[in-house]
Amino acid sequence: MRMVRRLAAIAFADVVGWTRLVERDDAAAVSAWKAVQRELIEPNIKAYGGRLIEVAGDAVLVEFPSAVEAVRWAIDLLQRLEDRRAGEPANPIHMRVGISIEDAIVDEDKLLGDGVNIASRVHQMAAPDQVVITQGVRDFVWNKLPVRLLDLGEQQLKNISRPVRTFRVLAGDNAAPSIQPHLMWDNRPTLAVLPFRGDGSEADSYFGDGMTEEIISKLSMNRSLFLVARSSTLKYRGHSASAADIATELGVRYLIEGSVQRHDKRLRINAGLIDASRNRELWAEHYDGEYEDLFSFQDQIAVSIAAAIDPRLQEAEIARVRERPTDSFGAYDCVLRGLAVLYNFNMPDFALAGDMFRRAIELDAHYAQAHAHLAWWHNLRFGEGLSSDFALDQRLADEHSQAAVELDPRDAWSLSVAGHIQSFLHKRFNVALEMFDQALHLNPSCATAWARSANTLAYVGRGEEAMERVRNAMRLSPFDQLSFAYCTTNGTAALVIGRLDEAVSWLNKAQQLNPRYKASKRMLIAALALSGDVERGRQLAAEFMALEPGFTLSAFAKWYPLQSPHMERVLEGLGLAGIPA
Repeated sequence: MRMVRRLAAIAFADVVGWTRLVERDDAAAVSAWKAVQRELIEPNIKAYGGRLIEVAGDAVLVEFPSAVEAVRWAIDLLQRLEDRRAGEPANPIHMRVGISIEDAIVDEDKLLGDGVNIASRVHQMAAPDQVVITQGVRDFVWNKLPVRLLDLGEQQLKNISRPVRTFRVLAGDNAAPSIQPHLMWDNRPTLAVLPFRGDGSEADSYFGDGMTEEIISKLSMNRSLFLVARSSTLKYRGHSASAADIATELGVRYLIEGSVQRHDKRLRINAGLIDASRNRELWAEHYDGEYEDLFSFQDQIAVSIAAAIDPRLQEAEIARVRERPTDSFGAYDCVLRGLAVLYNFNMPDFALAGDMFRRAIELDAHYAQAHAHLAWWHNLRFGEGLSSDFALDQRLADEHSQAAVELDPRDAWSLSVAGHIQSFLHKRFNVALEMFDQALHLNPSCATAWARSANTLAYVGRGEEAMERVRNAMRLSPFDQLSFAYCTTNGTAALVIGRLDEAVSWLNKAQQLNPRYKASKRMLIAALALSGDVERGRQLAAEFMALEPGFTLSAFAKWYPLQSPHMERVLEGLGLAGIPA
């Protein structure tokens, strides 16, 4: 029997944070969703010539005969939802939409084919209130609608064997083309990965090339680097030229080089990061594994190397910028100068960091990570009791974190900052975890995404999972400048699951790494008192109150995101140590 086919644009849309809405008030959530279906989705599908194929829980699958009409419907739907939320803020519904195009098989009222599956996967690339489309849809709509299409690159979708290139649709005010001068910085860290050397055998040469390609692939996920393509470095296989000469030819400041050694079934990978401008090795490590598990081993090492060199590069860049006069700083230099003093947590240095991040944005308003760093600064200002206006810092942290994600939705670091702000400042834990998952999908080497997501898991009582994520962060970046914060998260997670001695150990280590960090001091006071060392807890409480004399348990309970019953336990410990109610 001959199958009937037709070309169709297929849209998949779902409700963002549905589980959270149902948990909060299931009847209100279902009622609001039914109203959206009845009043917005179904009438508009007909208006754009579409056909509702299926409603499954919090999601809808829709067919359109035109890719242009499918995108117009999605944009219109999200705008109408925004208008509805303004009128009915009590039960806000946010949605995200994915659209693909397919020569689909018609099976009675249903459509079957790859495009249906792809649409249901592509929508996961969209943040709340966003539309993401495939390359095929983009080819139909790019010159027919007043939108800007932001290239998100190729995505490896679940259960789809081939990579799928996707684009985010920017409509309205966002449709105006944006320039990104930071992409042309001359002083951005530039890096090349040289072909890894083997012992001369064909097998080791093959593995060395694969290793090089994997490292380049993982490093390309880091949005703050300029990375030379592999095709430009192949000629240096078996090179005898100096690092300085190679770097000059390639126009880079840093080189990664390494070697592959095999003995029977054992493999050893040696890798090093070189500052070619100073002829200095910044980092070196070796990794051992089994030849039989070749590809898994290769992937693990590439992730480890990509994560390990990130803090080393940042340290080298900060040291470099310190040698230059501030009146010659570009936007990137300003960010580095701010990072150099951010975690000193004294008022002059902290104020300077904020000034540097603001200046970076003044120099380049489209620099996503500058916005993310300023958002993080406002977040720290709030959390560390350095703010004179909590509401203002909350608002600015929100605005700059959202700006960062808008400017570069594929930057895992910016997504991590935005996720933490959703969690820490607003207690939107499910929204935050979705953002962390997106960040880790984009860059599994991002230690910050692992660590910040651990914070959120600790807040909601999932301490074991939180500690596992911190282990990932510390394994990826063992010398990170935020190690004190990682130890604090581990201590909080241990306290949440009742392992008080372990909590005290981690929090003591956090204080040793950064004695001025109030977040670890607060938790250490509570952990000491709860574990029976009330005297030591009282000593630290007196020190803490001298730093923050207006601190009270009642005020802390209102804003700190730790959930019940763990929050009450922390308050109990702080009270035992003498922190005023």
